[in-house]
Amino acid sequence: MSDIIVISIIDDDKFVRDAVKSLVRSLGYHAAEHASAEDYLRSNAHGSSSCLITDIQMPGMSGADLQARLIAEGNFTPIIFMTAFDDEKICARVLKDGAFGYLKKPFDEAALIQCLEKALKNRGTV
Repeated sequence: MSDIIVISIIDDDKFVRDAVKSLVRSLGYHAAEHASAEDYLRSNAHGSSSCLITDIQMPGMSGADLQARLIAEGNFTPIIFMTAFDDEKICARVLKDGAFGYLKKPFDEAALIQCLEKALKNRGTV
C-alpha cells in the first residue's frame, strides 16, 4: 500500500468538487477530481485511490452503479456517498454494499471528515 493517500472526488458539479477538494487537501491528502464515474474509470486514479467521495445522482453512471461495478471487479476501495436527492432505497443499498458514509447535501465538513477517517482506517479490509 502506498504512503500517498489519494482521495478521488467524483461529482458533476464543479463547485462541489472544488469545495470537497479544498477540504481534502486541507487534511493533508492528495485529491483527484472527476466530473463523472466514467471519467474516474478511465483515469489513472481508478485502482489507486485510497477512498472515493462520490455523488449518487450524475449524468451517465450513478455513484451507486459505480460502487456495484467496482465490487464486481473485486475493487473494494472505500466509498463515501453524497447526494442532494435522498432516496431511502439507494441509501440502504449502498450502505449494505459497504459504503462508509451517506451524506445529504449540504453536509457539515465534520461529518465528511468523520466518514473519511473511518474509511481510511478501514481501507484494504473486506
